[in-house]
Amino acid sequence: MAALDTALKDAMSIEGALGVALVDYSSGMTLGTAGGSPELDLGMAAAGNTDVVRAKMRTLEMLKIEDSIEDILITLDTQYHLIRPLSSRAGKGLFIYLALNKSRANLGLARHQLRLIEASIEI
Repeated sequence: MAALDTALKDAMSIEGALGVALVDYSSGMTLGTAGGSPELDLGMAAAGNTDVVRAKMRTLEMLKIEDSIEDILITLDTQYHLIRPLSSRAGKGLFIYLALNKSRANLGLARHQLRLIEASIEI
């Protein structure tokens, strides 16, 4: 669990990070969270973003696109929401959800850092 805690802490060190969660998209349950606020309920966001991941996976399957999702970006007026499915065999069925303050975050750098963090997660 220490590796997961470290990964979540590292994600929160990304400039503009508001909250992060590791989520099981088959159940919508969080395996770990960091950050968040009364305005950003990470448990509710995890459950809602589970639907986003499932819908995209179904769409790829219906279109017979044999590619994997690197990440999904949702851009709001004041925030970026990054969803990154884990690519490791042990992480199959999991994704990282990261909410960023749009005015403070560098989206390209955040995606790069999240890719490195994802590679370091051991489940």
